Amino acid sequence: MPRPVLLIHGGAGDISDGRIAGKFAGIKQALRAAWKHLAEGEENAALNAVEAAVRSMELDEAFNAGYGACLNTKGEVEVEASLMEGKHLGAGCVTLLRDIMHPITVARRLMEKKRHTFLGAAAAQELAIATGSEQLAAGSLWTASAQQALDEFLEMEKQGKDTIFARTELAGIEPSGETVGAVALDATGQIVAGTSTGGITGKWPGRIGDTPLLGCGTYADNCIGGISTTGHGETIMRYNLAQRILAAMRYGKLTPQEACEQQCQEMTQRIGGTGGAIVIDPQGELGISWTSKRMAWGYVRDDGIIYYGIEHKVIHQEPLFDESKAA
Repeated sequence: MPRPVLLIHGGAGDISDGRIAGKFAGIKQALRAAWKHLAEGEENAALNAVEAAVRSMELDEAFNAGYGACLNTKGEVEVEASLMEGKHLGAGCVTLLRDIMHPITVARRLMEKKRHTFLGAAAAQELAIATGSEQLAAGSLWTASAQQALDEFLEMEKQGKDTIFARTELAGIEPSGETVGAVALDATGQIVAGTSTGGITGKWPGRIGDTPLLGCGTYADNCIGGISTTGHGETIMRYNLAQRILAAMRYGKLTPQEACEQQCQEMTQRIGGTGGAIVIDPQGELGISWTSKRMAWGYVRDDGIIYYGIEHKVIHQEPLFDESKAA
């Protein structure tokens, strides 16, 4: 019986020093909100834990998902997500949702329907409302920091600067964060992965990124592992990052960490854009790697310790719960 583990990320990019504390707070909050599902060994534990962790980050302006998502060229928020389970390879992928706080839950509802795997725009919006998601007022996911990032992006374009690999983190400002994701392994051996995002600042309306694409932003297979990626979407899509990492594990016999490092580096060398990934294999071994300046990540097992970081080769830790407060 495998030891349960929950591994999450809060996005890879040129994250400024001033935003590290917010990233850490959000990562730890998400782990604390979701761990109970794995700890209690409930039915669908991995699925519930992944959804709970991502929902927590979708509520947090420190991340580019749900509230705080980045803006397209018209100043609008369009969000997307994917969710996959590794036993039956069931999945739900949604894109071009507007004014829906939790696209990860819409992805789960689609997966549970077991009819289609991917819905977008009006069809995804209708599913969201029909399955209990709240239709927020227009502009409810907009934030001033996301607007500031868009303004700078548009100014860069006006000046003729190269914006091909521009992300949500632009020089000199404090914009929204990055894509969020989670992977969980429960005591039954079930692996689930999920990813949610607002995309990239300055995207054209209607643009679809890597996040809702299986094999790019998300994948889960109990025989190999589960993965969630983050970074420059066009780069990740063209490289098929998630599937390449899992292939390196299965056919190259690499550990999750070795596969993550190898494929993230090869992607950036080949295409130029940066990104990162988190992976869990069936034995509970982890892979965490990125080629961006920073990537926020964290994980928790049954030892009651949260391990987290944002810099290469620097790991922090603290108790999952403060026992003095519970006493």
